[in-house]
Amino acid sequence: MFLLLPFDSLVVNLLGISITVLFTLLLVFIIVPAIFGVSFGIRKVYMKTLLKIFQWATLRIERGAKEKNHPLYKPYVNGIIAKEPMSLEEEIKEIRRSGSGKALDTPEFELSDIFYFCRKGIETIMDDEVTKRFSAEELESWNLLSRTNYNFHYISLRLTVLWGLGMLIRYCFLLPLRIALAFTGISLLVTGTTVVGYLPNGRCKEFLSKHVHLMCYRICVRALTAIITYHDRENRPRNGGICVANHTSPIDVIILASDGYYAMVGQVHGGLMGVIQRAMVKACPHVWFERSEVKDRHLVAKRLTEHVQDKSKLPILIFPEGTCINNTSVMMFKKGSFEIGATVYPVAIKYDPQFGDAFWNSSKYGMVTYLLRMMTSWAIVCSVWYLPPMTRQPEEDAVQFANRVKSAIARQGGLVDLLWDGGLKREKVKDTFKEEQQKLYSKMIVGNHEDRSRS
Repeated sequence: MFLLLPFDSLVVNLLGISITVLFTLLLVFIIVPAIFGVSFGIRKVYMKTLLKIFQWATLRIERGAKEKNHPLYKPYVNGIIAKEPMSLEEEIKEIRRSGSGKALDTPEFELSDIFYFCRKGIETIMDDEVTKRFSAEELESWNLLSRTNYNFHYISLRLTVLWGLGMLIRYCFLLPLRIALAFTGISLLVTGTTVVGYLPNGRCKEFLSKHVHLMCYRICVRALTAIITYHDRENRPRNGGICVANHTSPIDVIILASDGYYAMVGQVHGGLMGVIQRAMVKACPHVWFERSEVKDRHLVAKRLTEHVQDKSKLPILIFPEGTCINNTSVMMFKKGSFEIGATVYPVAIKYDPQFGDAFWNSSKYGMVTYLLRMMTSWAIVCSVWYLPPMTRQPEEDAVQFANRVKSAIARQGGLVDLLWDGGLKREKVKDTFKEEQQKLYSKMIVGNHEDRSRS
């Protein structure tokens, strides 16, 4: 048996006191307020302080760059090619006029038509509006995160010390604190939902399940130092409906579930995620699919239809884009969620990238790396808008309804509304897109020829 020296004993005592104080602070200022859904306003003061520091650091960088004649990089956020919305026929007509002065219907084909397709191809390469939606949004100012500043030069000792101090705070204080909170939230979620799952069905079980879910998600939100502003909460999704939102990150689920009670939809997983799913489904009717079932579109639609037809069941939370987009735009919504005939509750989520980039580039980072980046950011700041419920009109098909909902979300969140499929993140462009342009051109040529034949 080893005897501790007086110095070693003092260190052990100080360490024990420090851990006790840390957990007491966690319990009093974070966990208990999260349980009751209240806030002391500490995170907002923290956010305002960071903004002042960022402003000072940015001004200091700009001044230092001028003094040392360093080129100051500024991201061009408005695009590099000015485009006017014109149809294929109008653009080719303009090219023919400027080239030969002949009317559009004079020849069946002109060599100058090739320039239209060449120009479109070069524009697409130079200003690709699809692939740039799958990379991190660039910032105009430095937020003291080294990974968001691509042209850093030594400016001053004070600025370097400030960056080093910020790194120590993020990795040595915030990261351990956030890991402890995440572990607490996940442990309580698994334990709480498992216990509630053994209770008989009824109002008591539903009440306890709701509050266990809300409590645990709120603790997990605080593990990311998330500062969320919810707007128009009277439009929050109700039972028997479908909540659809734009998708930026896996934490979208936590952001929404910390303010509402939802039935989740997803594929059955193994490992830790599987343990969480099995515990959650005992307390709440979530909709989990086996890997073989996910590909069966009719089976998925049937399960979802059965869920929404029961008006006592929770609203389903779905992200129709099917993949994460960098929060600058909204891409094509899959039509499956809009074929069911249920009331749709649109939600727009907009993150502020100044404090940390919430976008998950799954083709570049694994889940562990992504979570590490999230937990070593300053904070996750976002706004959530609950839009009025929408229903499918008699003259609309599922695609038109999906596009109408998508447009409403994009308009409210200040995002670009795109028609492209988010699946292009990992797949090649379908031949149908190319064939569509070919059909438009051939129709223009053949149509003109037929008109001349009749005359």
